[in-house]
Amino acid sequence: MASDSAIISLDDVSFSYGSAEAPRALDRITLSIEEGEFLGVIGPSGAGKSTLAAVLSGAIPHHFGGAFFGTALVCGQDTCTVSLTDISRVVGSVLQDIDTQMVASIVEDELLFGLENFGVPHEVIEKRLQLTMETVGIADLRHREIATLSGGQKQKVAIAAILALQPRVLVLDEPTAALDPASSKMVFDTLSAINRDLGITVVVIEQKVALLSEYCRRIAVMDHGRIALMGTPHEVFSHGEELKHIGVDSPRVARISNSLARDGIIAPGEPCLNVEQAAELIERIYDDAEQRRDASADWQNPEDNDPNTRGRSASPHRPSRTKAEGVEPVVLLDGVNFSYPAGGASVRDLAMRVYPGELVGVVGQNGAGKTTLTKLITGLLKPSAGSVRVAGLDTREVRTSQIARHAATLFQNPDRQICKNTVLEEVAFGLELAGVPRDEAHRRARAAAERFDLPLDEAPFSLSRGQRQMVALASVVVLEPDVIILDEPTSGLDYRECMTVMETVREMADAGSAVIMVCHDMEVVSDFAERLVVMADGEILDRGETHALFAREELMKRASMEPPQVIELSHELARRVSPAFEGLHEVSDVVALTKELICRG
Repeated sequence: MASDSAIISLDDVSFSYGSAEAPRALDRITLSIEEGEFLGVIGPSGAGKSTLAAVLSGAIPHHFGGAFFGTALVCGQDTCTVSLTDISRVVGSVLQDIDTQMVASIVEDELLFGLENFGVPHEVIEKRLQLTMETVGIADLRHREIATLSGGQKQKVAIAAILALQPRVLVLDEPTAALDPASSKMVFDTLSAINRDLGITVVVIEQKVALLSEYCRRIAVMDHGRIALMGTPHEVFSHGEELKHIGVDSPRVARISNSLARDGIIAPGEPCLNVEQAAELIERIYDDAEQRRDASADWQNPEDNDPNTRGRSASPHRPSRTKAEGVEPVVLLDGVNFSYPAGGASVRDLAMRVYPGELVGVVGQNGAGKTTLTKLITGLLKPSAGSVRVAGLDTREVRTSQIARHAATLFQNPDRQICKNTVLEEVAFGLELAGVPRDEAHRRARAAAERFDLPLDEAPFSLSRGQRQMVALASVVVLEPDVIILDEPTSGLDYRECMTVMETVREMADAGSAVIMVCHDMEVVSDFAERLVVMADGEILDRGETHALFAREELMKRASMEPPQVIELSHELARRVSPAFEGLHEVSDVVALTKELICRG
């Protein structure tokens, strides 16, 4: 049973969209959320996470129709018997699709809308506005048009608009999906502060497991509409294999400690949740092993200390053709400038070359100009200075439709490129626009859709956010373009979907397509991109081999980024334990080297 002291309690709650005979989105959920709690919710796409958020906020049963069973209480009141307005005075929610939550055109007006509708006295509104915008870090955006903001900036505005209402409970559905690592941490720092200082209860649905493990007191793992696991972060992430089977990722450092426990190097127990914990663990293992064997000055081959001769896994993808072999770049930017008339992320002196078969990651803070860069490549924007050439075409001299025959884009929000009534029609649409006969287009589209296990006859908008992203990807894959541009391709995807998307992207690079990937998930970038372009404030700070750039602390700081956990850990272990750790970027490499170092002697 739910706790009597809970600010929100669910008792045997089930919900089906449509009739009672429809599949259950939630299946007999019993959950108590205590006042002042910080609860994280994870799970694969379709597990019921967003439906759970809708129940917690009162949107179910008041906004979404369907068959509702069980009892949901907010502050002891049954959500079926009180109004949604009354519930929203207690529970504020930030939706997964930010654009559907925006009601104003200017940032300031967006925050004012809720305050005025809730009757907040005018004499306190200004102070509330300033405090909230400073807390979320958007004071400089106050008078900006929302349409000119990046996806990450919009996310911050949406959070600020809800925080300004000072709810007792805050429910957020993937609030950092569009944010860079530094901004994501800032959002969680903000949530932690209001949870700690104001006592606001926080429930956050999130795919970034490293953030959840650091900030949440409890984590609920959902699967097929039920809560499969519940506990502290240490308790939950000790079930690494079970989580993987469900389709949920674990922090990379937890994978390392779980692997060491599985191999008998350490006793099973609480996994590491951050780099410092993992570094301390491996240092302790190494020191204990040193004490158990006689010291020997030459026990280790000098080459073992050379990160260029041992320990590295091969990059997951290497270009099949290179500049040295005389191949021309398929994307060439030279001295490119661009500024938006109404303000926004202008870019300056962009220079970039991408060759067939390359997979290049573009990384940097929100507002750095990454999306502007991709729009310049596709011809949606024309440079005010310099030149952009795609497959030999100057984007200022040809129509965007001509460039589209060579370059295909997977947008950050798949809903902006879906326009057909069925999945099959959507995937075939680009082929038909390119003049492929309908029968042939549908044959190729069917094969592409089935590759992602997509229902051919379903309406795309009836699918989950992750599945809609897969539909959009299939519509790009089927075109077999010279250049593929991915704007946050893993945003909103669960771990299994993310791997499916990225393996597909890698296969397309192997087949000769040039892939340019804008991505905030540094683990994905580390796993798949062979080269990086690092941006900040509209400029390219540097470009080069992925793991070499990630290892440059000053560069990461300038770009407001954090390196992947394994790279950060390897650097720390090289300092504390052995130089042989320097340059490692795979979980398996760190585990293997740890075992080797403690077993030699």
